[in-house]
Amino acid sequence: MGTDFNIKPVGGPVAAPVVRPQPDAAKRAVETELPPPKTATAAPSAARNDLQPDTSNLSQQIVIDRAAAEIVYRVVDNRTSLVVRQFPDEARLRARAYLRAQDEAKRERVRTKPDQTA
Repeated sequence: MGTDFNIKPVGGPVAAPVVRPQPDAAKRAVETELPPPKTATAAPSAARNDLQPDTSNLSQQIVIDRAAAEIVYRVVDNRTSLVVRQFPDEARLRARAYLRAQDEAKRERVRTKPDQTA
């Protein structure tokens, strides 16, 4: 038996075009011609670039959160020192830290609990 794995179709290739019927509303639609002031156009590329964050001022950080026992990935704005993105988010880290503290307290109670078998 060979080590390669090939699946070959039986018979000739079948390439059937997908034809979707047009709805009745599209068949009966009237062509619309709008005057130039009322048409919608794409924004110029300069305007679209303003929406993108400036990545030259961003830095990536990897931090270990000891309370949650997690590795945290952050993207920080160097000018303002604010966190732009973080994974896992702050709420999840707080929840993990809380649950971890609960588990530690539970283990501590079990260790200090006196043996009550007589």
